[in-house]
Amino acid sequence: MAIDRAPIPLGRGTTFACGREVRVEKGCVFNIQKYSVHDGPGIRTIVYLKGCPLRCKWCCNPESQLEKPQIAYNIEKCIGDVCLLCEGVCPRHNIAFMDTNKVWIDHGNCINCLQCAKVCPAGAIISYGEYREASDVVDEVERDLTFYSRSGGGMTLSGGEPLLQADYALALLKEAKRRGINTAIETCGCVPWKRAEEVFSYLDYAFFDIKSMDAQKHKEWTGWDNSVVLDTFRNMREAYPELKTRVRTPVVPGFNDTEDDIRAIRDLARSYPNTDYELLRYHRYGTTKYTFIGKEYELGDQELDDALFERLKQISNEE
Repeated sequence: MAIDRAPIPLGRGTTFACGREVRVEKGCVFNIQKYSVHDGPGIRTIVYLKGCPLRCKWCCNPESQLEKPQIAYNIEKCIGDVCLLCEGVCPRHNIAFMDTNKVWIDHGNCINCLQCAKVCPAGAIISYGEYREASDVVDEVERDLTFYSRSGGGMTLSGGEPLLQADYALALLKEAKRRGINTAIETCGCVPWKRAEEVFSYLDYAFFDIKSMDAQKHKEWTGWDNSVVLDTFRNMREAYPELKTRVRTPVVPGFNDTEDDIRAIRDLARSYPNTDYELLRYHRYGTTKYTFIGKEYELGDQELDDALFERLKQISNEE
């Protein structure tokens, strides 16, 4: 079993989130995406929270995994020797000038102090993630209230794993509900039920990723076995049977792309009321971001066969 890295309560009004002690009302957000139509009913604003205990080999948001703000470097934007401000501010002497007239960053030695991102005039070095108050985030979400009311939309929490910042997620959801905003979450459920339970009481809709029913294979491809995921899912369905829930499975070549894999997850989803099932097609849209944060994309140029995915979709819809 992997180490439980969910937010650790430190006392009234504080929590340990995004790698440091902060007030409960603040959390680490790495993106707010407006006008989404794929992450819940209607037109929605997606609030992406930073931090995830899983290390899925196919992750399309690798910048979401670390629990605190981090730098990203796009070498194509670097203006080289006409600047070099980043080299001068790095406390670890972690940035060097190359003969290609670009700087080189040792991501493995970086402490993510963000000083280089603050001084980079070209936007070659940026920061993924910032600490924001819940009320400030919901202020931004509420600006599109007209679109929500007309379409049945609202706010969706995503990540990363939003339940990793359970106190902050709860603060966001409570504030959204106070303002009459519909709420949803995208979660992989890899947080113990006791820490996640109250969050689900403030939701109108839940998207729940179940990647595999095979514990060993799940651990090999994500870094965790699936025991916490399945326990949280089952507890959620039993505690909140009326909560509209969609189980999602990203179909990944070589991992869970067999008929038996899909049938097993489908049968679990269908065993609960108000629960439907959807397959998500594997893609490589996030591979460029791996380079930006100094990581390697493990699955290379693998593709998912079109005919196989269509067959698996048919199985997922079978009664």
